[in-house]
Amino acid sequence: MRTIASISAALGLLAATVSAHAGDDVRLIVLKEQGIGTAAQAQPYIDKLMDVAKDKNGWSSASGKFITSRKRAKRYISKRQPQFGIMSLGAFLGLRKSHGLTVIGQVDATSSGGRVYHLVAKGGSGVGTCKGAKLASNHLDDRAFVEQVVAKGAWSLSDFDVMETRRPVQTLKKVIRGDAKCALVDDAQLAEAKHVDGGGALQSVWSSSTLPPMAVVSFSGTPDATRAKFKASLGSLCSGAGKAHCDKVGIKSLSPADDGAYKGVIDAYGR
Repeated sequence: MRTIASISAALGLLAATVSAHAGDDVRLIVLKEQGIGTAAQAQPYIDKLMDVAKDKNGWSSASGKFITSRKRAKRYISKRQPQFGIMSLGAFLGLRKSHGLTVIGQVDATSSGGRVYHLVAKGGSGVGTCKGAKLASNHLDDRAFVEQVVAKGAWSLSDFDVMETRRPVQTLKKVIRGDAKCALVDDAQLAEAKHVDGGGALQSVWSSSTLPPMAVVSFSGTPDATRAKFKASLGSLCSGAGKAHCDKVGIKSLSPADDGAYKGVIDAYGR
């Protein structure tokens, strides 16, 4: 009787565990800082992409949230405790230690920005063009990222008279209109300049090295099995039913990766 009772108890516990796991909602945050476009435009396609991920991974439910501000992202993370994220490089580095982020993949994206940063002006050559002059930028929220990862010692923000802007196109217009001599922009903004009135006059006088792409990460506390299965599925999410949804948010493909692919920038960031 004891054996039967023990087996019954074990089966009951197993059933409860399976039932609890089946009811779990897997959550993902997409944190794209300083991008062209809005969260409202991207959110419907993230919802559809999460439906694809749910089916491929056998999750009972899944949800995603597209956010463009690190401050708002921190509130979402605290409230919703997502298991996974897709993050701009600076956001990943800034949140990595505090949220126990582990790289599980990377993003091949079209026009996502953040791969190469430029000092742009209407003329000149080299960092000296901008030193001591007014420098506009919407990339100034994280000084360590700008100076240690982007500039890598070539210059510091104290070399300029900094003008903080809030929107990518606004930054370009500050130089076009003469409110600032230079601007710190990324590759997406520089490409966008050709579509802004007067933007054809802007040219890069300094550029960074090419940085790693947006990272796919797992948060601390994510079960190993859930992490491993999602990582293995990344390569298939933007094919078949998922391709159209990925295309709409500028993602060409997702692929598995690990922290090693980001070691150089993690070491440079240093905190």
